[in-house]
Amino acid sequence: MSRDARALVVTGSVGVGKTTVIDAIGEVLAERGVPGAAIDLDWLRRGWPAPPDDPFNNRLERTALGAVCRVHLEAGAQVIVAAGVLEGREDRPLYEEAFGCPLTVVRLTAPREVVRSRLRRRHEGDPESLAWHLDRFDELTGILDAAAVEDASVPIQDDPPATARGVLAAVGL
Repeated sequence: MSRDARALVVTGSVGVGKTTVIDAIGEVLAERGVPGAAIDLDWLRRGWPAPPDDPFNNRLERTALGAVCRVHLEAGAQVIVAAGVLEGREDRPLYEEAFGCPLTVVRLTAPREVVRSRLRRRHEGDPESLAWHLDRFDELTGILDAAAVEDASVPIQDDPPATARGVLAAVGL
C-alpha cells in the first residue's frame, strides 16, 4: 500500500452531485499542481448482468478500481478522488485495499427537494427511471444515515467549485 498517496471517496445519495464535485476537485488539485486522478465508480461497475448476490456489481467495481489505481499510482498520483457509494463501514477496508493507499470518505448532503428537482430534470422523459431514482434517493439516504461511513460531511453549494473547496478543506487538502 502506498503511504505517499491518499484516496478520497465523495459519497452521497443519488443526485447530490458526486461526479460534478469530483470533477471540480480535480480542477482545484490540478491548479495547485497536485498529481492525481478523478474516477467515477459507476463506470467501473457498469457491466451486465450483475450477479444475483451483488446487484450493484461492487466486486467488479473494486477489482477494476484496483487495476486503475495501480496505473495512476505508478504514474505518480498523490490523490485519487472517486465518486461513488459506500453503503456500509465494512466496505471501507475493501475499498482502501482497492485504492492501494489510505482512504478518506466525505459525504455530500443536500436538501431532499433540491435533489428531487435535479432528478426530475435528469430523467425527464423517462418516468420509470425517474421513479426508481426518486425512491432510491430516499432509500439510500436512510442507508447512509444509518451506516455513518463518512469521515466528514459537506453540504452542497450552488457552485460546484465551492463544494469542492469545502470537501478539500474538510479533509485537510
